[in-house]
Amino acid sequence: MEEQQKILCVGLVCLDIINVVDKYPEEDTDSRCLSQRWQRGGNASNSCTVLSLLGAPCAFMGSLASGPVAEDLPDVTVDDFSKVTLSHFKWIHWEGRNADEQIKMIQQVETFNSKLPPHQRITISVEIEKTQEPLYQLFPHGDVVFISKDVARHFGFHSAEAALRGLYARVKKGAVLICAWAEKGADALGPDGLLVHSDAFPPETLVDTLGAGDTFNAGVLYSLSNGGSLQDALTLGCRVAGRKCGFHGYDGISQMFSGV
Repeated sequence: MEEQQKILCVGLVCLDIINVVDKYPEEDTDSRCLSQRWQRGGNASNSCTVLSLLGAPCAFMGSLASGPVAEDLPDVTVDDFSKVTLSHFKWIHWEGRNADEQIKMIQQVETFNSKLPPHQRITISVEIEKTQEPLYQLFPHGDVVFISKDVARHFGFHSAEAALRGLYARVKKGAVLICAWAEKGADALGPDGLLVHSDAFPPETLVDTLGAGDTFNAGVLYSLSNGGSLQDALTLGCRVAGRKCGFHGYDGISQMFSGV
C-alpha cells in the first residue's frame, strides 16, 4: 500500500518555560509564580503538533538537541534540505527564519514541481511573523503566505483587510495571502480579489494564548491540504485556535476536533 503523502513543517523547535501568575506583572514588580511548566515550542513545531492532533500525516524538519536544554541551534540549511525526499510530501510549510537559505530550498521544490503535472505538485506555504526586513523577501515565494498582525502594523496597516489589500502585490500570481488578527478573526485574499473573513471563536475562559497563531496556521493548512475552500480553512483555523486558548498546551485538540 502506497504511503500517504505528508505535510512537512520546516522551522524552529525550542523549549518554552511558562510561568503562571495570578495577573499580568507590572513593570519593575515581583510576582509569586503559581506554577511553572516546560513545553516544546517553536512555530513550525507547534503547527506540526496540531496537524498531528487533527489527524494529518505530517513531519517536522529542524535542529534537535540531544538533551532537555541546549545552546542556540542552527537553522536548517539548503544542504540539509537537499537530503529530503520531496516525493513524500504534498505540502511544505516554512516558518520564516533564515530567508536566504529558505528561498533556495523553495527553489528546489519549484524545480521538482516543474517536472510534474499540476495536481501532483507540492504546495508551498510560508509564514512571515517577525518584523525583520530579510524575511519580507519570502512574500513572492509561497502559494499560501501567512502574515502576522505585527508585520501588518509594521507596514502601517491597522486591520487585516487593509494589510491584505496593501500587501497583495508582493505575492506571486495566483497566491493566497492570509492575516489573522487575534480576537477580530482572520482574513484572506486570493487571486479572484474577493476578501474572505472568519470571526474569532473565543473560549468561555481565556487560559493560554501561547501558540494560538501556530494553531491557526495548522488549521488552515489541514483544511486547504484536504481540498477545503478558503472560507472553510479560515473558519477551521479560527475555531481550533479559539478552542486552544481555553486550555494549557495542546492536549485536547484531538478529542475536540476528532473527525474534522
